[in-house]
Amino acid sequence: MNKINWNFDNTYFNLSSSFKEDINPVPVKNPELIILNKRLASSLNLDFSLISNKELSKIFSGNTLPEGSNSIAQAYAGHQFGHFTMLGDGRAVLIGEHTTKSNKKYDIQFKGSGKTAFSRNGDGRAALGPMLREYIISEAMHNLNIPTTRSLAVVKTGENVIRETSLQGAILTRVALSHIRVGTFQYIAARKKKDELELLLNYVIQRHYPDIQNSKNKPLDLLKVILEKQVDLVVNWMRVGFIHGVMNTDNMSISGETIDYGPCAFMDNYDPKTVFSSIDQMGRYAYCNQPVITKWNLSRFAECLIPLIDKDQNKSIELATEIIDSFEKKYEEKWLNMMRDKLGLIGEDDKDKLLILDLLTWMHQKKLDYTNTFCLLMNFEIEKKEIFEDNIFLDWKKRWQERLKINKNTPEKYIKLMRSVNPIVIPRNHKVEEVLNEANRDNIKPLVKLLEILSNPYSEQKNIIDYQMPSYTKEKYQTFCGT
Repeated sequence: MNKINWNFDNTYFNLSSSFKEDINPVPVKNPELIILNKRLASSLNLDFSLISNKELSKIFSGNTLPEGSNSIAQAYAGHQFGHFTMLGDGRAVLIGEHTTKSNKKYDIQFKGSGKTAFSRNGDGRAALGPMLREYIISEAMHNLNIPTTRSLAVVKTGENVIRETSLQGAILTRVALSHIRVGTFQYIAARKKKDELELLLNYVIQRHYPDIQNSKNKPLDLLKVILEKQVDLVVNWMRVGFIHGVMNTDNMSISGETIDYGPCAFMDNYDPKTVFSSIDQMGRYAYCNQPVITKWNLSRFAECLIPLIDKDQNKSIELATEIIDSFEKKYEEKWLNMMRDKLGLIGEDDKDKLLILDLLTWMHQKKLDYTNTFCLLMNFEIEKKEIFEDNIFLDWKKRWQERLKINKNTPEKYIKLMRSVNPIVIPRNHKVEEVLNEANRDNIKPLVKLLEILSNPYSEQKNIIDYQMPSYTKEKYQTFCGT
């Protein structure tokens, strides 16, 4: 397998047993490769061209482990819908950290690879549909220029998993800068061993944020940098109408990547209270609540660091609180600038926020598609709608066009800016379901076509109107956790 160019340097494996369990994937009966991400493989300097599909199936099921890999399940905790739980990789193993020629390090993880010490009552397995969903959405997010874990391969296991019905089993190979989460810090903090907490802090800084290695107060600076990363991430989600759906603290990555695509979905009609997850009855993780929850999760992270910030606990709390309290202002500024970009506005004007909110309020009232409304403003009329002749909209449009003239802006400039941040196509929920249904019938072609269309979300493409239209069914779209 050396001809593949695996290059493992497993630093997390070398941490103490407090952080993980040493365990191999549970072998499967009859692995079958469904999809391999050749573009991602190439960027990782991995070459699978001389490897048969049969061998690839063994590799990506965990039946054959690459030389140099050291398989572990990571320990972590998490606030799940606000309730604290000790968790860990209950159905995933990290086989190692692959280092590319440019010296970038990536975790290679198998999701759905069997029981671990953290499985509790779970079977450690995953179903084909959800693994392919993560493949589609994570790759779409990458192409939308949003930090994300990525998907290298999906294999069927040849075994069924029992959920509400019997489903085909599958394993996803996930690639991430790392799988360390806010929940990892929570797990170690709950053990109340300061030396372990310090070890984790130094590990994260050395691996992800070496710029702050010589800082006078490393935990405080780590909190600052992760807050900035998470503000940027959630602003990006809001930009494209993405709803994560399960923003538990164990799903907030220390590296600033979007992680865990369980009940995620994209908003069609603009409604800030949009929720898709079947178990989110109270709308805790609704579209509009994503910034609020991000701050809440960061507060839980800050709590873990209190023993390390200062010997005086009160001073520690005061310093951490000051950073957490900076969240709203940072988010507001970055969100406003993101919305300016979506509207092609250069520079700042006192009336910008009102202009933006007036458009969003009107879109909400008229139940307009979020993505396609911005396409219309870029002169891509995807849906022919009489509502765009509405006087309120026409008045707004005049104000917008007047604002576009400020700061030496030109049509060339603003259209270029708008097209760089407003996708023309997103993973429409009903299209994702269509291709997943076909894949469950062993027809992978529609999924491959969807992936190809989503690989260029900001470019004009021919004959993709069917992928740009929202679903007009009146039935509420729902997604599900833990499948």
